[in-house]
Amino acid sequence: MTNTTPLRNPKKRLFDEATWFATFLVDSFVILTSVAMAYAVRYLVVWPGWVGDFVRAVPTEFYVQWNAFIPIGILLLLLIQVQFTVRGMYRLPANAGLNAHLSIIFNSTTTAAALLVVVVFSYRPLYYSRLVIALAFAFVILLLSLVRVGLVLVRRLRWSRGIGRERYLIVGGGDISRTLMTGIVARPHLGYALVGYVANRVDEYDNDGAQPLHFHYLGGVEKLRDLLATYAVDQVIIALPFNEQHLLPGVVEACRQTRVDFRLVPDLLELSFDRVDIGEFDGLPLIGLREVSIQGINLVLKRVTDISFTLLVSPFVLAASALIAIAIKLDSPGPIMFTQERVGTNGRRFTMYKFRTMVVNAEQIKAELSQQNEADGPIFKIRHDPRHTRVGRLLRRTSLDELPQLWNILRGEMSWVGPRPATPSEVSQYAPWHLRRLEAKPGLTGLWQVSGRSDTTFEEMVRLDIYYVEHWSLLMDLRIVLQTIPTVLLGRGAY
Repeated sequence: MTNTTPLRNPKKRLFDEATWFATFLVDSFVILTSVAMAYAVRYLVVWPGWVGDFVRAVPTEFYVQWNAFIPIGILLLLLIQVQFTVRGMYRLPANAGLNAHLSIIFNSTTTAAALLVVVVFSYRPLYYSRLVIALAFAFVILLLSLVRVGLVLVRRLRWSRGIGRERYLIVGGGDISRTLMTGIVARPHLGYALVGYVANRVDEYDNDGAQPLHFHYLGGVEKLRDLLATYAVDQVIIALPFNEQHLLPGVVEACRQTRVDFRLVPDLLELSFDRVDIGEFDGLPLIGLREVSIQGINLVLKRVTDISFTLLVSPFVLAASALIAIAIKLDSPGPIMFTQERVGTNGRRFTMYKFRTMVVNAEQIKAELSQQNEADGPIFKIRHDPRHTRVGRLLRRTSLDELPQLWNILRGEMSWVGPRPATPSEVSQYAPWHLRRLEAKPGLTGLWQVSGRSDTTFEEMVRLDIYYVEHWSLLMDLRIVLQTIPTVLLGRGAY
């Protein structure tokens, strides 16, 4: 994305500056505290055993008063803060990862400590203890890292609860804007909140009558100026199709007049951005096709994780399953288990197992209820499905009906996290681009589950699944599993 000249809202700019100043003060306090702790460890603390022998073995001509190290602390503070400024510590975006913070901390502290050693021991080589400087170096890295870990965790916890996110609005209605919206919705822990999008031309899949849960169409581009104020937008991403680039000056002017930041995503000859991977070589952009991330060693790692986690929870699942089986048998006639053919990786079919939640002849009377279908696309869903049994409604709401799918996971047909398992009849109605979601094993949970479950439209679900296939990581799986717990307990979007 091409960045633009900042047009920060005055209140937001004031908040950012206050945050920067507070962080600067905390870092400075931590650095000085580290020097004090290093002095205490060297001169004041009596260490037992070999640690004490090591500390006493460091040659010191005489005891040095604590105030002699004040210049050392101030010099180290100045050197580290200069390095932080040069390396952009205080210019990192709020959603910068922990690695970015820790890298700057380590590199800056190492450089500052090296310069401090040169300066100090060129001036008074036998006066200051080298152990104090070494300990100060270690304490600075440790304590600053702990501060950043806490900062990142608090921010992401707040963002995951919908607090303090930056509100984004997308301009454009093509594949690029859809890809951007999918990325924003899929990663709430990065501090983004999608307000919706404006577009003069809306693709045909917006006209099926479904009300999207996430991709809210707010109107034409001419409404942008009013919408920016109405929805308190923090950031606009301009993703106009190639044939609508003439609208760009008006969009930019609307952002400037309302003092809202904007970024521009160029439409490179209308390539399919669902699969484009953009790199860089010597300042030149390189465009390639994004590969599926779940392959090779990643596939092995994911499989090992699936098996390990399944075996770990199996005792609890078996105990719960026994109680559920008794409840189903007492509630209504028919089998305990429900089996259905589903489509797995690359179109391979398999038998999926679930606890029965409907009457025995549910599939036969499905046709009679077709007019009541509340889902869009090829999916069939009814909020108050009359085919559900009493126990079945509870199982569906809590997703306990899916516990038998752990057997599918052990058999290698499913994974703990992945795209929603589709039926053959659904797949037969797929558009060609929908098939991309079949390039990974279907999952017990997934981005679609933690982003609204049944309230998510079919197109939103497909795009979230494709995003998962292309951006998979073990950390993403862990995050989705943890987010699934409150989603299931609260019963959001379950029917």
